[in-house]
Amino acid sequence: MDQDTRLEHVAIAVPNLDAAVAVYSAVLGRPDSGREVVESEQVEIALFDLGSTRLELLEPSAADSPVGRFLERRGAGLHHIALEVTDIEAALERCQVAGLQTVGAAPRRGAGGRRVAFLHPAGTGGVLIELSERIR
Repeated sequence: MDQDTRLEHVAIAVPNLDAAVAVYSAVLGRPDSGREVVESEQVEIALFDLGSTRLELLEPSAADSPVGRFLERRGAGLHHIALEVTDIEAALERCQVAGLQTVGAAPRRGAGGRRVAFLHPAGTGGVLIELSERIR
């Protein structure tokens, strides 16, 4: 990855966003930083800003969505980590040259208007990795 890569967020899949927000608000001592519906991923998210990174809670909007299927198979818990990159196409090319499989063919719009792409956990030690590029 390039020099500017950083941990952008950690995402946790939850069956009930309001209940999860209440728990994390109590743990962190503050309310969430905002909510957003991400149609492309079929989720509603709540964000907690944690300095240079964020915590993202994901509730599926459909049982057959990727997060809905994740919850059905594994239950609530860590869903993915997101790494911010400055050039998502270059990052994807590096990953593909390294033999890593992507989930989906091309970057798409994610939360906060970012461009995102995912790397399949089969090649990343069991961790779903999101590559995230801020739109400037």
